[in-house]
Amino acid sequence: MKYKSEKLSGGHQARVGVLLLNLGSPDAPTPSALRRYLAEFLWDPRVVEMSRPLWWLILHGIILRTRPKKSAQAYQSVWSEQGAPLLVTSQQQAQALQARLQGEVSPHFVVELGMRYGNPSIVSALDKLKEANVQHLVVLPLYPQYSAATTASCFDVIYRELQQWRWIPELRFINGYDDHPAYISALAKSVESAWSQTEEKDELLLFSFHGTPTRYCEAGDPYYNFCQKTARLVAEQLGLEKESYLITFQSRFGKEPWLQPYTDETLAALPSKGIKRVAVICPGFSVDCLETIEEIDVENREIFLAAGGELFRYISALNASPDHIEMMFQLLLQHTHGWPLSKDSLLME
Repeated sequence: MKYKSEKLSGGHQARVGVLLLNLGSPDAPTPSALRRYLAEFLWDPRVVEMSRPLWWLILHGIILRTRPKKSAQAYQSVWSEQGAPLLVTSQQQAQALQARLQGEVSPHFVVELGMRYGNPSIVSALDKLKEANVQHLVVLPLYPQYSAATTASCFDVIYRELQQWRWIPELRFINGYDDHPAYISALAKSVESAWSQTEEKDELLLFSFHGTPTRYCEAGDPYYNFCQKTARLVAEQLGLEKESYLITFQSRFGKEPWLQPYTDETLAALPSKGIKRVAVICPGFSVDCLETIEEIDVENREIFLAAGGELFRYISALNASPDHIEMMFQLLLQHTHGWPLSKDSLLME
C-alpha cells in the first residue's frame, strides 16, 4: 500500500497562525445585503435564545421584511469608499499585527481575519491558515468582555469546522481580556488624549457597553461582571471618583428587559440632573462601527443635546492605534508561550 507523503499542505514550512475575529458587516449597504447579513446574525441561537420554530416565524415573517431597509439607511451613513468601517479597520489591525509578529518574533507567523457573520467568514480564514500549513493556532476574538452571544458563538463555528479536518493544529483560545493591563492602559490613554484636546472639562465619563437580555446574565453569562470590571479599572487608572463616571448599556433589541441602565435613557436624563458635559467611550467595541459611529456619536449625541446638554464628546474605539496593536501583540506573546517559535523549530523534518 502506498501512503501519502508526510508533507503537510502549504509545503515543508510549518507556521504559527493567528485567527483574528470580529462580528462582521454586510457586503453592501443595501436592503438585500442587509437581509442576508441579518438572517445569518439573528438566526444564531447564541444571539437569540428562543424556540427555533417560533423565532423562525418572527424573523422571516416580520423582522426580515422590515428591518433591512432601515438598517441599510443607517449603514449608508457610515459606509466609506473602502467599505464597512468595521471590516476596513479590522483588516488594518490584522496587517499591522502580522507585521509586528513577523518582524519581532518569527517570520513564520500568519494572521488571518474572520468575521462571525458575513465575509470574510471564519471558515474561509481557517481554510487559508490550513493552506499556509499552520501547525499551531491561537484564536483571538476581539470581544474584550466574554459573552456566550459573541465569543462562544465564534468558538461554535471553529469547532464545527475543525470536526471536518483530518489533522487539527495545536489550538489555543483567548476567551477575553477585560482586565489585561495593556488593554486597560490603552483605554485610559485614549481618554486622556481626548481630554487633552480641549480646555473644557467633562463633568462625567460614560462607559457604554453593548447590551444583552437580562435573562442571559441571570442564566450564568458573566458578561455584565466583566463590563463592570473593565470600567472600574479604567476609572482607577484615570484617578476618577465613583461619582465621575457611569456604566450603561446600548443597542437593545426587542421588548424584553436588557442590561440596565440604558445609554439613551441615561443621556436623556443627565441634563436635568445638572450634568451637561459628557464624554462617552465604548470599551466593548474594538473597532468603530455602526453602533458607535451612528448610534452613539449621532443618535445619542442628538438625544443628549436635545435634552439640554452642552458638550458631547465621543472617544473613538482603539481601532488600529499603536496602543491597540501593542495590546494584541502582548496578548499573543502570552498565549503562544511555550510554542516553538524559532525558525529551526518550525521546520519540519
